[in-house]
Amino acid sequence: MNEMSTITLTQHAYSDAAKKALSRRPALFINNEWVSPSTEATIPVIDPSSGKEISRFVDASDSDVDRAVAAARTAFDDGRWSDLPPIVRETMMHKLADLIGQHADEFAELEAIDNGKPKGMAAAVDIPGAIGMLHYMAGWASKLSGEMIEPMSAPRGTFHSYVRREPVGVAAQIVPWNFPLLMAVLKIAPALAAGCTLILKPAEQTSLTALRLADLVAEAGFPAGVINIITGNGHTAGDRLVRHPDVDKVAFTGSTEVGKIINRTATDTLKRVTLELGGKSPVIVLPDVDIAATAPGAAGAIFFNAGQVCVAGSRLYAHRSIFDQLLEGVANAAAFWAPRPSLDPTGHMGPLVSSEQFDRVMGYIDAGKKAGASVAIGGDAPSSNGGYYVNPTVLVDVRPDMSVVQEEIFGPVVVAQRFDDLDEVAKSANDTCFGLGAGIWTRDISAMHKLAAKIKAGTVWGNCHAVIDPALPFGGYKQSGLGREQARQGVEAYTELKSVIIQM
Repeated sequence: MNEMSTITLTQHAYSDAAKKALSRRPALFINNEWVSPSTEATIPVIDPSSGKEISRFVDASDSDVDRAVAAARTAFDDGRWSDLPPIVRETMMHKLADLIGQHADEFAELEAIDNGKPKGMAAAVDIPGAIGMLHYMAGWASKLSGEMIEPMSAPRGTFHSYVRREPVGVAAQIVPWNFPLLMAVLKIAPALAAGCTLILKPAEQTSLTALRLADLVAEAGFPAGVINIITGNGHTAGDRLVRHPDVDKVAFTGSTEVGKIINRTATDTLKRVTLELGGKSPVIVLPDVDIAATAPGAAGAIFFNAGQVCVAGSRLYAHRSIFDQLLEGVANAAAFWAPRPSLDPTGHMGPLVSSEQFDRVMGYIDAGKKAGASVAIGGDAPSSNGGYYVNPTVLVDVRPDMSVVQEEIFGPVVVAQRFDDLDEVAKSANDTCFGLGAGIWTRDISAMHKLAAKIKAGTVWGNCHAVIDPALPFGGYKQSGLGREQARQGVEAYTELKSVIIQM
């Protein structure tokens, strides 16, 4: 890891477009207008690559939240969105996707500056993913339907009965900081397709791309009040949204700890809730694999986005016969992921998102060492001029009860363990309160299917990792969440069912 420490960790210059976005006057996007907040409270924008403050945005008050909810409520109740012909809503969503595409380079740079991820990664993953999500979900606006059902207790033709699928109403959407634009669009798109109106609150660490997205919402021609975007802290603005009596649905992506709080709070008014929460995903490598191909895949499963991924492959289980070889391969692949500033065109992994996250990750590494874990590679932070960099880290000699094995670290840290047979590794893989994702690497298709059936996770990947597609439902077992996002199920999560029974 010494060669990683020699990299110059100095952030590159911002473009004029980024500077313009950073100079935006702090404001809230409500009713298709930029409005002044009720107070002068603001939150700093910190570039994780330098640790420096580069802008500020509004810390919304309760009255600011109320104003946004009122706008969404009015827009839903008068039908200005839900009563439009589905093809009109679909076309408008496609237009928003196209506008993002026209500004793709700017969005990639803003995401890199705000979150710390390499601009190249944002350009390859985040921005195309957001565009694709909008295009995919737009199609559902004209394809949601109910069904006609004959009652079982009456003669045929006595009743005309059918089931309608209607938009749930006003949705409060709270998104995380690891994929800011992609997560925002993942929430917005199905709500719009279903006919809902919404208030989006981006993470307080990463609000730049959501604010820029608001400009394009107005340009795309969405009716006022359909999409409202407000910034603020989770424990204040987020909490107010979850408690608000005029909010019908809450969708949250983030930590399991916060998700439980939101779920309890939403229960007071029995709001519909979708939660996509934490994970501790196993990556299982069977003895028949090609090490040269598998090791970089296992490394990418944990080091992509600096491990700040809900489905990060943070528990590596390699068959005892290939464990040492695989570990060597992962160590060799780690050089590819050496941290660099987010605007460095040669970078593949950037800094962590914040000083708080840096302290959290380093705290887990220290706790692992104290509990007896050995550091195979990494375990340290390269010297930098204020950035939040952590070197790719592999811990070995771990026990199942260690915090680094059981708890979500959300950083570039993987714990590597040996196994001997399928039943043993399946049991180990399920020995967690989480169940979001899992990866299996093998040429044995029978073993692949057997393990996929045994592992309790919402998504299981074979010979790949973290392949997320809008057409496939995404969500978790156990404490990794409630409900599913994406696909048909993701749109239906923004609907209510109504049975209509008419005597003929």
